[in-house]
Amino acid sequence: MNVLIVRPDGIGDVLLSLPVAAQLKRLVHGVTVGFLTSPTVAPLLEHHPDVDYVRTIRFTDPFNELRLAFSQGVEAAIFLKPFRRLMWAAWVARVPIRIATGYRWYSLLANRHTYEHRSEFSKHESEYNVEMLKGLGLSPQPISPPVLTVTETERAAGASHWSGLPNLRVVIHPGGVSARRWSFEHYRGLAMTLVERGYGVVLTGSEQERIEFGCQPRTTVPPSGIRDLMGKLSLRELMALIANAHVVVCGATGPAHLAAALGIPTVTLFDPRRNNLPVRWKPLGLGALLRPDVPTCEKCIGETCPYWDCLDRLTVAKVTAAINRVLENPSPLTVLHL
Repeated sequence: MNVLIVRPDGIGDVLLSLPVAAQLKRLVHGVTVGFLTSPTVAPLLEHHPDVDYVRTIRFTDPFNELRLAFSQGVEAAIFLKPFRRLMWAAWVARVPIRIATGYRWYSLLANRHTYEHRSEFSKHESEYNVEMLKGLGLSPQPISPPVLTVTETERAAGASHWSGLPNLRVVIHPGGVSARRWSFEHYRGLAMTLVERGYGVVLTGSEQERIEFGCQPRTTVPPSGIRDLMGKLSLRELMALIANAHVVVCGATGPAHLAAALGIPTVTLFDPRRNNLPVRWKPLGLGALLRPDVPTCEKCIGETCPYWDCLDRLTVAKVTAAINRVLENPSPLTVLHL
């Protein structure tokens, strides 16, 4: 059977879909497993032992290109998130088995359905994903955390980025798209505090995030002990850099999941929104997850909220203490309400 896993969105979303591929390989003899994802995230899947091929699409692609993505022998498509236009494309392409949740009107475009409300946040995203295998008549197995692979060549190139920095290596990733951010002022304070304590720090993120973070021209030399690689790394270069780190500090965003899958401890900062609950979105690895000790909210209402400064209640001192704790004892991820 040729099965296409459909997840064309974020880094963390795709990474937490890998247990579906792993279980397909274990449960279906001779299965061919493909991924349909975005061009930005596709490099994540290179060299992965459970992924036989990768196809890419953009949501803005012409419909005929979306239809072609479901051709060439695809026998089953698993829509881990029910994107309507992609489900329509699979229907037009006559994919024999089309698996999706059954709650939306366009669920009619699928011919096998699962019924589980992810909005209940009763389990981890990776567990919700493998439940979709019931659409193939399979019994999902307990989750094994996803694992990523970097080549020895990539790992050596990643190590070169740390050359000349102190040996205790910390990646700080101040950006993110889907979650609220700790303030850039706090991130800058954290970087300087770590350097003063003898750590080597590498900053990662996009070029736009670099501008927001530093507001300085490229010609400015970062302080000794800090290396600015924001806007300079491809996804696989970021993976190789992280693979050579001792800890990664970031918000509830893709690099936290990358680090977990590469076996690197994380200190992740989660905002208190319900749709960002750790029970569903925590990294499946080592480290500490920090969450401000404020009530869980349904959605962010901005400055009218009495807890508007929720994430910034996590002080530089608290985050530094969490980094020290993780480095001294890199145990399975612990959720801390601070």
